[in-house]
Amino acid sequence: QVQLVESGGGLVQAGGSLRLSCAASGRTFSSITMGWFRQAPGKDREFVAAIRGGGITYYADSVKGRFAISRDNAKNMVYLQMSNMAPEDTAAYYCAAATRTFLNLRASSSYDHWGQGTQVTVSS
Repeated sequence: QVQLVESGGGLVQAGGSLRLSCAASGRTFSSITMGWFRQAPGKDREFVAAIRGGGITYYADSVKGRFAISRDNAKNMVYLQMSNMAPEDTAAYYCAAATRTFLNLRASSSYDHWGQGTQVTVSS
């Protein structure tokens, strides 16, 4: 089992920055693919970014160049640095872990452990 706890959400003005953190515990972290997803009210949960155990990163087109995912395997932490934020980035952000074999790391179904979510609100 993997337990995930997000932190760092809040209110930020458009153009501002915010860093989300996700603390993981429960099993070997360094080999797990980690992802960030977000869900706005009335919308489906969508992929934001993912990072493999070896550090290869993937991004949704909507955040590419503005967001950066990283991990610190020694601390069992994964981060999402968000810059040049826009009102459309407003959502609940979820950290997720994929501990099983998967085909598509952009699909929420590939992840079997989820955090409780942290709210990010970007004001215009």
